Formats: sequence, structure tokens, C-alpha cells
Amino acid sequence: MLDLDKYDQINPPARLLMGPGPINADPRVTRAMAAPLIGQFDPVMTDYMNQTMALYRDIFKTKNEQTFVIDGTARAGIEAVLVSTIRPGDKVLVPIFGRFGLLLCEIAHRCRADVHTIEVPWGEIFDPNVIEDAIKKIKPRLLLCVQGDTSTTLLQPLDKIGEICRRHGVLSYVDATASIVGNVLEVDKWQLDGVSVSLQKCLSGPPGVAPLTLSPKMVEIIQARKCVELGIRAEGDSSGSDEMIYSNYFDIDMIIRYWGSERINHHTEATSMLYAARECARIVLQEGLDNVIERHRINGAAMVAGLQAMGLKLFGDINHKMNNVVGVIRPEHINDQEVRNLMLNDFGIEIGASFGPLKGNVWRIGTMGYNARKQCVLQTLTAFEAVLNRVGFKTVQGAGLQAAWDIYQK
Repeated sequence: MLDLDKYDQINPPARLLMGPGPINADPRVTRAMAAPLIGQFDPVMTDYMNQTMALYRDIFKTKNEQTFVIDGTARAGIEAVLVSTIRPGDKVLVPIFGRFGLLLCEIAHRCRADVHTIEVPWGEIFDPNVIEDAIKKIKPRLLLCVQGDTSTTLLQPLDKIGEICRRHGVLSYVDATASIVGNVLEVDKWQLDGVSVSLQKCLSGPPGVAPLTLSPKMVEIIQARKCVELGIRAEGDSSGSDEMIYSNYFDIDMIIRYWGSERINHHTEATSMLYAARECARIVLQEGLDNVIERHRINGAAMVAGLQAMGLKLFGDINHKMNNVVGVIRPEHINDQEVRNLMLNDFGIEIGASFGPLKGNVWRIGTMGYNARKQCVLQTLTAFEAVLNRVGFKTVQGAGLQAAWDIYQK
């Protein structure tokens, strides 16, 4: 029989999450999540859903009617878009500059796509002309790309990509999970067809829901694959003209009709996560989207200046890094795990390791969302300097902190 004395109430230690995400959620978001549950078709609930759609149109800078959330983490949003748009055999092109381009390939393969890739070394980004040349050569139906890849901390310029895709009759999809509201993203101006994100980075929320937006063209493609679930099929319902979507849960056509005026009973909305998504967007827009991006830029610049003043080398093309996360090259003879353990256990601060070819050699330090604040940056720099000196990497005492302060005083 289970010994319940071993199962205390959940009471995690206080941590300052300064890695690549998740970050500490804004207290206003966690308070919103504690609001009472209501029925999924209660008029109050459906009004919250409509409000959430409106708020995220401003977050994405779009007029797309189909802007809503998928219940699940960032990967759920990615998979929903890909499984709903990719038919078996469709040719897709993926520019890879880090781990999450590889993830797009993985999911596209599972959708039984004909996957083509172009790659640059981790630490670099693509010239848009290179992507256009690949589109001309491969002639894909879809382009799948990442805006900000936290594995490399770099930001892929996208301002020309949508126009290139439109000109060549290609649908564009972007995973902007790590970059949204910490960096500029303009869905309509950049002519992007589909974008999905999540809350746990610059939006200052917990993981568990994936906001997305879809252009009318992408919606048309998805709705051509309409397949009404037998248990909710009404008289007169008909299937679409194209091949069905090979997922029920991630069938965006049915999800659109759940969020829309039809209100079909596709799933039960994750009420507390909807509250979180709504509050995350409300907080950003109340502060002002441009102000939030600038806050991430300033705090990111302060972190970079502090790290460089310690004599540390940064990873990748620094001219194309995200505002909200930076890669730090581990100094020779310094143990990666020891540094992260000391930061966590002695200071209660989490910084991130990395993946693939960077594993064990790069630390990733975030300044994002609720933690994109001066006190978080200064606290992290102070602790990081103390730990590095403790393990044998000598710095000029206080130089990192002074350099960060100089950024804030400009």
C-alpha cells in the first residue's frame, strides 16, 4: 500500500530561472490561474476565449481572424500546424541553424513529408538570398523555419522571408516560441502564413498552451482537409476536398470551429491555461509591446556587457543574437556541471546547458519575460562571477557588475 507520508504537499524551492526557459512566471499570471473554473460553453468562458483571440492579434501584429491557442506546450502548437498543413508526400524545406530546425524536420518526417534541408554551422544564420535560392531549386509546398533558436541563442532575420515565399507560391511557417515579444515579430508586415509560440519565455507565463496565428491562405489549405468527427457530425456536414488531417487532437479545422461561433465540442479547453494566456498578453500590451521588446534589449545588453567584462567569450554571431538569451563559451579547464550546480545550490539561480555539438561547452543565460529586470541581471552576474572565481576562472572583481550598470545608466 502506498505510504502517503512520503508525499508531502508540493513546495518547490525558490529559484531564479535565468536559463533559456522556462522562466519565473509573473505573479499576476499565477494569480489569474487560480481563478475558479467555469464550463467550457459558459458565456463568460467563451467571452474570455474571444478576448484572448483579440489580445494575441495585437501580440502577433496581425489581423488574422484565426488567432487562438492550442492546449499543450510549444511543441503542440508546432505539431498542430504541421500535421494540419502537411499532406503525406508534400515537399517541405527547413533551414537549420540549431536544434529546433532539426525538430521541425523530425515533426515533418512524422507527417510523412518529403523533407529537404539547408544548413549553416551552429552560431550562424541564413542570408535570405540563400533561402530563396533553395526555394527556387527545391520548389517546396511549405517553408518551415525558426525565428529564435535557444540552442544557439541566434535570431534568424525574417522580414524578407514571407515575401519570398509568397512570390514563389510557398506557404511559410515560423516557430517563434523563444523570440516572441522579446524581439520584433510582425506577422502581417512580413507576410508570414503561420506562426506558433508559447508562454514560458518572454511572455512571462508557464508552459502548457501554444498561441498561434494563421493567414487566410493557410486556413483555406487546412479547411480543404475537413473531416468531421463522427460523434459530433451534424446533418449536412461534408468532408473537405483534400486528404484528411491525420490527427484528431491537432486537427486545426475542428479547433477553429471550436473557437469560432459554431462552438463544436472538440475538446475541453484548459481553462486555467487560457486564463494564463489571456493575462500574459494583457500584461504585455498594457506595458506596450514596443516597450517590452526594448526592456528585453536593454537587459540583454547589460547581461552581455557584464559577461564580456569578466573576460568571457560569447558564442555565435553576436550581431544576430536574440535580445533575451546569450551563449557563453565555457572557459578551458572549467567544469560545466560544477558551475551550474554551484549557481543552483548555493545561489538558487538556474542557468542552462546546451545541446548537440555545444553540449558541455556553452552556458545559456536568459534575460526574458518577468526576469528581464535589472535586479535579476545584477544578481545573476554577481553570483556567476563568484562561482567562476571559486572554480578557478579569475576575473577583475566587480568588473561585470560595473559594465552592466554602465548599460543601465546610458
